[in-house]
Amino acid sequence: MVKQSIWWLYRMGLKKLLSKSQIVQPISGKIQEVEPSGPDTEDEKYISWLKEHPCALASFHQMMKPAKGKQIVVFLDYDGTLSPIVNDPNRAFMTDPMRSALNDVARRFPTAIISGRSRDKVYAFVKLDDVYYAGSHGMDIMGPPLQVKYHHDKYQINAQDEKGKEFTIFQPAQEYLPSIEKMLKELKTRTCNITGAFVEDNRFCISVHYRHVLEEVLKHTITWYFLSEKGIYIRLHEVRSSNIQDYEALEQIVWSVLSDYPCFHMTRGKKVMEIRPSIKWNKGDALEYLLDTLGFSNSSNVLPFYLGDDKTDEDAFKVLKRRGLGYPIVVSSVPRETSASYSLHDSSDVLSFLIHLARWGETSA
Repeated sequence: MVKQSIWWLYRMGLKKLLSKSQIVQPISGKIQEVEPSGPDTEDEKYISWLKEHPCALASFHQMMKPAKGKQIVVFLDYDGTLSPIVNDPNRAFMTDPMRSALNDVARRFPTAIISGRSRDKVYAFVKLDDVYYAGSHGMDIMGPPLQVKYHHDKYQINAQDEKGKEFTIFQPAQEYLPSIEKMLKELKTRTCNITGAFVEDNRFCISVHYRHVLEEVLKHTITWYFLSEKGIYIRLHEVRSSNIQDYEALEQIVWSVLSDYPCFHMTRGKKVMEIRPSIKWNKGDALEYLLDTLGFSNSSNVLPFYLGDDKTDEDAFKVLKRRGLGYPIVVSSVPRETSASYSLHDSSDVLSFLIHLARWGETSA
């Protein structure tokens, strides 16, 4: 009887409600977690969305047909792409298989990671020297040594690493560092009493994480009363599982600090508020800068790939769309508005795609 009733609720569109609910059965006094099964409208929406944004794994051979004779260049986000999104930003570790696959790709094609993290943090996670790194949403780039004079010359310097390898550091937001340091200190002081809040220094931007504040999560308890053999009476209890006041206080603090710095603005990511300088520079600009410095500014013989899961990656997707070249690939397990042409479900799909790409590069050499 209970199972039949649950199935009926699924059919009536309440599957999401039941997925994290508890069923209380007064007869036995036991509480059991319900694992959802059966038709899922969200799955249907995702399948429909895939028609507009085909899986890059399933489409791999078709995508590679125009690649023969062209220079492939690979760009990737880090969090949510090369590593899964985790509760603790400091533990977003890349797996060894992912590192190995990325290394294989980087040995065959120019490869860069463009992340909202600080460049040093991304390098500490990845630990590969054959990869170019762009941190702070592209405001801190370690790229190839310049072969020609670049129009943003005042923001860049040439340098060498410990092994004598030459590279260029490009930082178009240098003048904002003193203000960023002041804001960072103030935010850490003012948010220290909000449980779960975490203020992260990402060099040229500040990330205020609220994943552990969990202001919007609801827990539903369903109590079942058996009235007769013909049916049941259902009562729903909606309980706030976290303190929304904490989130509201955190958001208010961010806006309050930001109000004293008119040259900065806030953007939102996955359970994070980010404070960034208001300059015309984003991941799309970073992609174009790296293509230019790699020598592909006006080349028709280049085929860029960009893999990313974040809203900020859309700027890079739009650049590829505008240029009419390459493959913007969104990493998402849910339907979403995107400028990407193809999709991958999650970071495990990214791993498989990189393995395919490295093998293609090896056999096509």
